[in-house]
Amino acid sequence: MSASIDFPIYADALVVLGTAGVVVPIGHRFKISPVILYLAMGALLGPFGLGAFVPKLPFLQWVTITDAHHVEGIADLGVVFLLFLIGLEMSFQRLRTLRKLVLGLGSVQVLGGWVAIAGALALMGLTVRAALVLGSFLSLSSTAIALEVLARQGRMKTAAGRASFAVLMAQDIAAIPILMFVSLIGAGGGSVWVNLTLAVAQAALVLAAITVAGRLALRPLFRIVAGTQSRELFVAALLFIIVGTGVAAASAGLSMALGAFVAGLLLADTEYRRAIHATIAPFQGLLLGIFFFTVGMNIDPRPLIQAPLLAVGCVLGLIAAKVAITTLSARLFHLPWATALETALLLGPAGEFSMVGIGLAGALGIVTPAIAGFATAIAALSMALLPLLALVGRRLGARMEVRRVIDPELSAIPQGQSGHAIVVGHGRVGRVVCAMLTRHNRAHIAIDSDADAVSLDRKRGARVYYGNATDPGFLRACGVMEAAAVIVTIHTRQQIDEIVAAVRELRPDILLVSRARDEAHASHLYAIGVSDAVPETLEASLQLSEAVLVGLGIPTGFVIASIHEKRDEFRHALQEAARAAGISETRALRAPSTRGRTT
Repeated sequence: MSASIDFPIYADALVVLGTAGVVVPIGHRFKISPVILYLAMGALLGPFGLGAFVPKLPFLQWVTITDAHHVEGIADLGVVFLLFLIGLEMSFQRLRTLRKLVLGLGSVQVLGGWVAIAGALALMGLTVRAALVLGSFLSLSSTAIALEVLARQGRMKTAAGRASFAVLMAQDIAAIPILMFVSLIGAGGGSVWVNLTLAVAQAALVLAAITVAGRLALRPLFRIVAGTQSRELFVAALLFIIVGTGVAAASAGLSMALGAFVAGLLLADTEYRRAIHATIAPFQGLLLGIFFFTVGMNIDPRPLIQAPLLAVGCVLGLIAAKVAITTLSARLFHLPWATALETALLLGPAGEFSMVGIGLAGALGIVTPAIAGFATAIAALSMALLPLLALVGRRLGARMEVRRVIDPELSAIPQGQSGHAIVVGHGRVGRVVCAMLTRHNRAHIAIDSDADAVSLDRKRGARVYYGNATDPGFLRACGVMEAAAVIVTIHTRQQIDEIVAAVRELRPDILLVSRARDEAHASHLYAIGVSDAVPETLEASLQLSEAVLVGLGIPTGFVIASIHEKRDEFRHALQEAARAAGISETRALRAPSTRGRTT
C-alpha cells in the first residue's frame, strides 16, 4: 500500500498544514496577520524561495514545495469559500442599508482607481489591454487583511470601519465581472468594450438563473436538512450548495467563485445564516490559508532584486494613487477628512483578487510572465504594509479630530451651578435621560464628544456641550465636584470604563449610573465603582416581560413591582459576581445605591 503513495504530494500538504498549525499560532502571539504569514511562508518555502535549492540540497524537499500544482486544487476551493463568505456577510438587506456608500463611494473609488492606475501603466509603456487589465486588479484592496485589522481593533462600527466595509463590498462585487472580462478578452481578440458588455450580460443571465433557482430551493432544502437534527447532513448540504452553484456557474463559462458568491448572498437573508457561518468557520480559514500560501509561492523575488528602486517606487506609487483617489472620493460623499484619510490608508494596498487576477492575466498571455511576476510581487509587498498603514491612518485620524476647530460656544459650560446631573453622551439614550430629568424638574447638563452632533442638538434647543468626559479638567469645568449624579449613556466599553475611572477619581461618593454592554460588563463596572449599571440585554428582557404581563391582563402595579424585584435580583447577582472575581469594590460600596432606573 505504501508503494502507491505519492510522497511529494503528501510532503507538500504537510508543509502547508505545518504552516497553519505551527507558524500561524506563533505569529498570532505577536499579533501578526495570518494572511501576511501565509504569504511570507509561501514565498519562503515555495519554488522561488528555498524550493529552488532542492536540486543542490535534497533534504529541503521535506520542508519546501517545488511544484505549486500539488496544492492548487485545494487553493481554488479557498477562493470559492472566500466568495461564499463574502456573499453570506453581505445580504440584500445590508446592501440596501449601505447602498449610498457601496454604490456611490465604492463605485467612484473602483472606477477612479482603475482609470488612474491604468493610465499610469500605459505611460510606463504597457499596451492598452495590459494596462486596463492590471489597472482593474490593482485598484482592488484586501478584504481579508483590512477587515481582520478592523475587527482586531474593534473598529468595525466606527465611521472609517463602515466606509471601508462599504468600499470593500463594492470591490468584491466588482471583482466578479472584472474576472469574467479578463477571461473573455484573453480568450480572443475583439473590442474591449464589446467583451465587457458581453461579460456583464452573461453574468446577469447566470445570476438571474441561479437566483431564481436558489429562491425556490435553498430555504426548503435547509428546512428539511435542519429537521433531521444531524450536523453531518447539514455540513453535507452546505458543501453541496457551495460546490454545486460553483460548478453550475463554471459550466456556463463563468467562474466557480461567482456561483458561490450568489449562493452566499441568497442564504444571507435566511434564518440559517448564523448556523451556516458557524458550520463553515472551522475549515474556511484553512482553505483560505492554503490559497494565500499558494499566492505567496508565486511571488518571484528576482525582479525585485534586479530593480529594487523601481519596485519601491511602484509600491509607493500604487499606495499613493489609491490613497489620493479614495480620500477625494470619500470627501465627495461628505465624509470627514479624518475618516476619509483613515479609510484611504486601509484601502491603499492591493488585495487578494489583485493577485488572482494578475495570475490569470499572465496565464492568458495578456501580460508577459516577467510583468505578471513583478506585478504580483508589488501587490504582495503592498499588502504586507497594510497593518502599518492602518496604524498610521488611525493616529492621523485621531490627531485631525483633536485639531478640529471647535466653536467655543459649544464648550462654554455655565459656572456656579450645584446639585445638578451630568449626562455623558447625547445620543438616543442620552436624549431620553435628559427628557426624563426635565420632566421631573431636575437640573442637568449633557456633554458629548461629537462636535457636529452637539452643534445640531444645540440648534434644536438642547442644553448639551462639547468635551471629553475622560478629562478630569473638563469634568471639573462641568461642575462634577458639586454635581449630584453622573449618568454615562455611551455604548463604547473602553470609553465607559475610562469615564467611570475619571469620575470616581474625583468624586468617590457621587451617584454614578452607567450603561453596560452586557452582564459581564455590568459586573465589571460594579467592580470599578459604579453605583448602578444598566445592562442593555437585561433591560430589554425586563421591558419585554413587562409588556407581555400587562398584555395578559395582570394588574400594572403588580407587574411593575415584580419587575423592580427582578431587577434588584440581577443587580445583586452582578455585584456578587464582581466580588467573586476577586476585584475590589471598595469605591462601589461607598457610593450610594439607586432603587430605580433613569433610562
